[in-house]
Amino acid sequence: MSFFIKESGKSKTKNRKRTVAEKSQVKKKIKRQRNEEIESDSDESENERKVDDHIEASESEEETVQEKRLRLTKLYLSQLEEEEREKNELKEIDEDAVAHRLKDEILEQRGKLQRKVAETLVAPSSDDIRILRGHKLPLTCLVVSSDSQFIYSASKDGAIIKWNFETGKKIKVIAGGRKGTEETHIGHTTHVLALAISTDNKFLASGCKNKVIHIWNPQTMDRIHTFTGHRDSISGLAFRKGTHQLFSASHDRSVKVWNLDEMAYVETLFGHQDSITAIDSLTRDRAITAGSRDNTIRIWKIPEESQLVFKNQSGSIDCVRLINEEHMISGGEDGSVAIWSIMKKKPIVVVPKAHDNATSSEGGLPQENWISSVAALHNSDLVATGTCSRDSFVRLWLCGAGYRSLTPLFNIPVMGTVNDLQFTSDGRHLVAAVGQEHKWGRWWRLKNAKNSIVIVKLNRKGEM
Repeated sequence: MSFFIKESGKSKTKNRKRTVAEKSQVKKKIKRQRNEEIESDSDESENERKVDDHIEASESEEETVQEKRLRLTKLYLSQLEEEEREKNELKEIDEDAVAHRLKDEILEQRGKLQRKVAETLVAPSSDDIRILRGHKLPLTCLVVSSDSQFIYSASKDGAIIKWNFETGKKIKVIAGGRKGTEETHIGHTTHVLALAISTDNKFLASGCKNKVIHIWNPQTMDRIHTFTGHRDSISGLAFRKGTHQLFSASHDRSVKVWNLDEMAYVETLFGHQDSITAIDSLTRDRAITAGSRDNTIRIWKIPEESQLVFKNQSGSIDCVRLINEEHMISGGEDGSVAIWSIMKKKPIVVVPKAHDNATSSEGGLPQENWISSVAALHNSDLVATGTCSRDSFVRLWLCGAGYRSLTPLFNIPVMGTVNDLQFTSDGRHLVAAVGQEHKWGRWWRLKNAKNSIVIVKLNRKGEM
């Protein structure tokens, strides 16, 4: 019994120790679990804080994007407003330009447009003058294409030359033929006295002392047609602006009208009492002519079949040009230059001895400086005159308000008789046909002069 009792006591002691150890381990385990739980709670709080920070940062970033969008939207709206403002300003400018252009067109149609050009010019230097030579005899006439790319000149040698305006080189030469070869020669066989080119550069007309008018293709210089009907020399040719209606003037005292679309004769106009020496036309269906020693300028109204007569008391009228539809400039053998209005029968301004500082009586030259040519820059205040004296020059003039005065601007020295003058359509150049003799005769000869084309560049203030 005691043996078992002893065994039982040891076993209880051992079990008690084990129980204490197990309890200690359990306590440690529980403590460890509690610590882990505490650490877990701490990590969870840290994670929650990080998530909150991320959310706050995200919310902050979203706010910045919205602000940026708002700023860009405001910027875009301001740009739209600026563009709209500029568009309205440009529209106003365009409307003003259109209104100004319409006003100019109305004034042009009424013949009252007078653009200010003359006061903007400066005197040309020697570098601004070019000389082209190619004709054997004195030049009598010339025309410049409406695009200012080509010059067409003619002379007493019967030749017609097409020039490149920019380079001054010959493009085509229609040589003059010998007398008696009229049937076989393509060109003229005597003095060519008149040239004209249509506004669209489709037709070139030339008239000569043999009473014929040739029609040419200005591009190829092929002859298209020939008109006959005048009984004396062809002294002037003019196209109605914007059409293919051609007016011709002759020493037979008549004006003829031709339709080049049908290559047909239309009618003949009579009225002058002496040889017609010049003719011109603009947009309206009418032409003006100078009647030389009958001392008159006539306006031929084609639809009305009537004419207006303007009388000059001082002497013959040898050259005339339209400035606009209501005003014209003329020059005469007595050296005077006059401006006319279609509303008055007499000149509104006359400048006697317009080239008085170039007078000469040597070598058979006239006492007064014969005004041999005039030119006008259409619808402006700028005109030009040329003479046939030993000390010849071209003079530019300023037309006053309403064309009631003429003021000389400056002189351009030209050696020889200025038989024809023309401004380019853009007003940048003045072109002169110069010869040793007057186009109508051989009363005198300037031996030192050269038969040539003189091109004068017209510079404006601030462009030098």
